[in-house]
Amino acid sequence: MDQQWPSTEAPTGAAHPAPTSDRGLGRETDAGTEYGVERRTGRGRRETRRPDSLFRAAWSRPIVRQLTRFTGVGIVCTLSSLALYALCRPWLGPQLANAVALIATSVMNTALNRRFTFRITERRGLAQDHFNGLVAMGVALLLTSGSLWVLLWINPLAGVAAELWTTTVAGWVATAVRFSLLRQWIFRRARNA
Repeated sequence: MDQQWPSTEAPTGAAHPAPTSDRGLGRETDAGTEYGVERRTGRGRRETRRPDSLFRAAWSRPIVRQLTRFTGVGIVCTLSSLALYALCRPWLGPQLANAVALIATSVMNTALNRRFTFRITERRGLAQDHFNGLVAMGVALLLTSGSLWVLLWINPLAGVAAELWTTTVAGWVATAVRFSLLRQWIFRRARNA
Protein backbone atom coordinates (compact mmCIF):
# COMPACT_ATOMS: atom_id res chain seq x y z
CA MET A 1 0.00 0.00 0.00
CA ASP A 2 1.41 3.41 -0.96
CA GLN A 3 2.07 5.68 1.97
CA GLN A 4 0.54 9.10 1.31
CA TRP A 5 2.34 12.00 2.87
CA PRO A 6 0.35 14.82 4.35
CA SER A 7 -0.60 17.64 2.03
CA THR A 8 1.83 20.55 1.92
CA GLU A 9 -1.01 22.97 1.34
CA ALA A 10 -3.40 24.05 4.08
CA PRO A 11 -7.15 23.51 3.58
CA THR A 12 -9.17 26.50 2.48
CA GLY A 13 -9.66 28.97 5.32
CA ALA A 14 -6.81 27.57 7.43
CA ALA A 15 -3.55 29.32 8.13
CA HIS A 16 -0.86 28.49 5.60
CA PRO A 17 1.70 26.05 7.10
CA ALA A 18 5.32 26.98 7.51
CA PRO A 19 7.25 26.34 4.30
CA THR A 20 9.21 23.13 4.14
CA SER A 21 12.61 22.76 2.60
CA ASP A 22 12.92 22.48 -1.19
CA ARG A 23 9.67 24.32 -1.89
CA GLY A 24 7.45 21.68 -0.37
CA LEU A 25 9.31 18.74 -1.87
CA GLY A 26 10.71 17.66 1.47
CA ARG A 27 9.62 17.55 5.06
CA GLU A 28 11.72 18.01 8.12
CA THR A 29 12.00 15.01 10.45
CA ASP A 30 14.25 14.14 13.36
CA ALA A 31 16.46 12.21 10.93
CA GLY A 32 16.75 15.09 8.45
CA THR A 33 14.79 16.09 5.35
CA GLU A 34 12.84 13.42 3.48
CA TYR A 35 12.27 14.06 -0.22
CA GLY A 36 9.46 13.03 -2.51
CA VAL A 37 7.73 14.19 -5.66
CA GLU A 38 4.98 16.74 -5.44
CA ARG A 39 1.80 16.38 -7.48
CA ARG A 40 -1.70 17.82 -7.49
CA THR A 41 -4.60 15.65 -6.44
CA GLY A 42 -8.03 15.70 -8.08
CA ARG A 43 -9.19 18.38 -5.62
CA GLY A 44 -6.39 20.77 -6.52
CA ARG A 45 -4.46 20.03 -3.33
CA ARG A 46 -0.81 19.10 -3.39
CA GLU A 47 0.59 15.93 -1.95
CA THR A 48 4.08 14.52 -1.86
CA ARG A 49 4.82 10.86 -2.61
CA ARG A 50 7.96 9.02 -1.59
CA PRO A 51 10.34 7.94 -4.40
CA ASP A 52 10.06 4.27 -3.41
CA SER A 53 6.29 4.36 -3.93
CA LEU A 54 6.86 5.99 -7.34
CA PHE A 55 9.24 3.15 -8.22
CA ARG A 56 6.65 0.57 -7.14
CA ALA A 57 3.97 2.33 -9.19
CA ALA A 58 6.20 2.34 -12.29
CA TRP A 59 7.34 -1.26 -11.73
CA SER A 60 3.70 -2.39 -11.57
CA ARG A 61 3.40 -1.61 -15.30
CA PRO A 62 4.31 -4.62 -17.47
CA ILE A 63 6.05 -2.53 -20.13
CA VAL A 64 8.42 -1.00 -17.55
CA ARG A 65 9.38 -4.43 -16.21
CA GLN A 66 9.79 -5.79 -19.73
CA LEU A 67 11.89 -2.86 -20.94
CA THR A 68 14.16 -3.19 -17.91
CA ARG A 69 14.72 -6.91 -18.44
CA PHE A 70 15.00 -6.41 -22.22
CA THR A 71 17.74 -3.84 -21.61
CA GLY A 72 19.72 -6.30 -19.49
CA VAL A 73 19.40 -9.01 -22.14
CA GLY A 74 20.33 -6.45 -24.80
CA ILE A 75 23.52 -5.43 -23.00
CA VAL A 76 24.67 -9.05 -22.77
CA CYS A 77 23.81 -9.74 -26.43
CA THR A 78 25.35 -6.50 -27.70
CA LEU A 79 28.65 -7.18 -25.96
CA SER A 80 28.62 -10.76 -27.30
CA SER A 81 27.83 -9.52 -30.81
CA LEU A 82 30.59 -6.90 -30.77
CA ALA A 83 33.11 -9.45 -29.51
CA LEU A 84 32.10 -11.97 -32.21
CA TYR A 85 32.25 -9.26 -34.89
CA ALA A 86 35.71 -8.12 -33.83
CA LEU A 87 36.86 -11.74 -33.67
CA CYS A 88 35.46 -12.75 -37.10
CA ARG A 89 36.14 -9.50 -38.97
CA PRO A 90 39.81 -10.15 -39.92
CA TRP A 91 38.94 -13.48 -41.58
CA LEU A 92 35.42 -12.87 -42.95
CA GLY A 93 35.27 -9.16 -43.78
CA PRO A 94 32.77 -6.67 -42.35
CA GLN A 95 29.50 -7.88 -43.92
CA LEU A 96 29.94 -11.61 -43.27
CA ALA A 97 31.34 -11.00 -39.77
CA ASN A 98 28.27 -8.86 -39.02
CA ALA A 99 25.94 -11.60 -40.28
CA VAL A 100 27.68 -14.33 -38.25
CA ALA A 101 27.64 -12.22 -35.08
CA LEU A 102 23.96 -11.29 -35.51
CA ILE A 103 22.77 -14.81 -36.26
CA ALA A 104 24.68 -16.32 -33.33
CA THR A 105 23.51 -13.71 -30.83
CA SER A 106 19.97 -13.67 -32.21
CA VAL A 107 19.34 -17.23 -31.10
CA MET A 108 20.74 -16.37 -27.66
CA ASN A 109 18.71 -13.14 -27.59
CA THR A 110 15.41 -14.86 -28.40
CA ALA A 111 16.01 -17.54 -25.76
CA LEU A 112 16.94 -14.98 -23.08
CA ASN A 113 14.06 -12.64 -23.91
CA ARG A 114 11.63 -15.55 -23.98
CA ARG A 115 12.73 -16.69 -20.52
CA PHE A 116 13.60 -13.45 -18.70
CA THR A 117 11.82 -10.55 -20.42
CA PHE A 118 8.50 -12.24 -21.14
CA ARG A 119 8.70 -15.00 -18.49
CA ILE A 120 7.80 -17.85 -20.86
CA THR A 121 9.17 -21.11 -19.45
CA GLU A 122 7.02 -23.69 -21.23
CA ARG A 123 8.40 -25.56 -24.23
CA ARG A 124 5.17 -25.15 -26.21
CA GLY A 125 5.80 -22.75 -29.11
CA LEU A 126 9.59 -22.78 -28.67
CA ALA A 127 10.40 -23.58 -32.31
CA GLN A 128 7.89 -21.03 -33.62
CA ASP A 129 9.25 -18.37 -31.25
CA HIS A 130 12.80 -18.97 -32.46
CA PHE A 131 11.70 -18.91 -36.11
CA ASN A 132 9.90 -15.59 -35.53
CA GLY A 133 12.99 -14.37 -33.66
CA LEU A 134 15.05 -15.10 -36.77
CA VAL A 135 12.59 -13.00 -38.81
CA ALA A 136 13.10 -10.14 -36.34
CA MET A 137 16.85 -10.73 -36.63
CA GLY A 138 16.49 -10.39 -40.42
CA VAL A 139 15.18 -6.86 -39.86
CA ALA A 140 18.17 -6.14 -37.61
CA LEU A 141 20.53 -7.61 -40.20
CA LEU A 142 19.06 -5.37 -42.90
CA LEU A 143 19.49 -2.29 -40.71
CA THR A 144 23.05 -3.05 -39.58
CA SER A 145 24.25 -4.35 -42.96
CA GLY A 146 22.65 -1.37 -44.67
CA SER A 147 24.45 1.00 -42.31
CA LEU A 148 27.76 -0.80 -42.93
CA TRP A 149 27.18 -0.62 -46.67
CA VAL A 150 26.55 3.14 -46.44
CA LEU A 151 29.66 3.64 -44.26
CA LEU A 152 31.90 1.69 -46.63
CA TRP A 153 30.37 3.45 -49.65
CA ILE A 154 31.15 6.84 -48.09
CA ASN A 155 34.54 5.79 -46.66
CA PRO A 156 35.95 2.58 -48.16
CA LEU A 157 38.97 2.78 -45.84
CA ALA A 158 36.94 2.96 -42.62
CA GLY A 159 38.56 1.06 -39.77
CA VAL A 160 37.10 -1.57 -37.46
CA ALA A 161 36.30 1.08 -34.81
CA ALA A 162 34.16 3.08 -37.27
CA GLU A 163 32.45 -0.13 -38.37
CA LEU A 164 31.73 -1.08 -34.74
CA TRP A 165 30.27 2.36 -33.98
CA THR A 166 28.14 2.22 -37.13
CA THR A 167 26.76 -1.22 -36.34
CA THR A 168 26.18 -0.23 -32.71
CA VAL A 169 24.11 2.83 -33.61
CA ALA A 170 22.18 0.85 -36.23
CA GLY A 171 21.79 -1.86 -33.59
CA TRP A 172 20.06 0.61 -31.27
CA VAL A 173 17.46 1.30 -33.94
CA ALA A 174 17.17 -2.42 -34.62
CA THR A 175 16.72 -2.99 -30.88
CA ALA A 176 13.70 -0.69 -30.72
CA VAL A 177 12.21 -2.48 -33.72
CA ARG A 178 13.02 -5.87 -32.19
CA PHE A 179 11.37 -5.03 -28.85
CA SER A 180 8.23 -3.93 -30.66
CA LEU A 181 8.19 -7.13 -32.72
CA LEU A 182 8.83 -9.32 -29.68
CA ARG A 183 6.15 -7.63 -27.58
CA GLN A 184 3.46 -7.14 -30.22
CA TRP A 185 3.97 -10.22 -32.40
CA ILE A 186 6.25 -13.00 -31.16
CA PHE A 187 5.46 -13.02 -27.43
CA ARG A 188 2.11 -11.22 -27.44
CA ARG A 189 0.67 -14.03 -25.29
CA ALA A 190 2.91 -12.77 -22.47
CA ARG A 191 2.54 -9.00 -22.88
CA ASN A 192 1.63 -8.57 -19.22
CA ALA A 193 4.56 -10.57 -17.80
